[in-house]
Amino acid sequence: QVQLVESGGGLVQAGGSLRLSCAASGGTFSSYAMGWFRQAPGKEREFVAAISSSRSYTNYADSVKGRFTISRDNAKNTVYLEMNSLKPEDTAVYSCAANGVYYSLRVGKNNYWGQGTQVTVSS
Repeated sequence: QVQLVESGGGLVQAGGSLRLSCAASGGTFSSYAMGWFRQAPGKEREFVAAISSSRSYTNYADSVKGRFTISRDNAKNTVYLEMNSLKPEDTAVYSCAANGVYYSLRVGKNNYWGQGTQVTVSS
């Protein structure tokens, strides 16, 4: 069983930056693909970014390409999401996810989930 705890959310003005962190415990972190999803009020949860266990592969939603960067530190059991040039439409609860299968992670199938952290971007 993997436990995930996010941090780093907050309120930022449009054009600003935030870095989210997700600390994992209870499993072999280096064997899991990791990702970030978000859910805005009244909307379904959507994929944001993913990184493979070996860091060989990353994928991003079209809406965040060029602005967000996912990375991981296997020595610290932590995955990060660097968010730049933030827009009001990026406002959402951001959740960290883990899965032993990269494809399953990206489609949200059988993921381990964190509790989420709120990101609010003001205009």
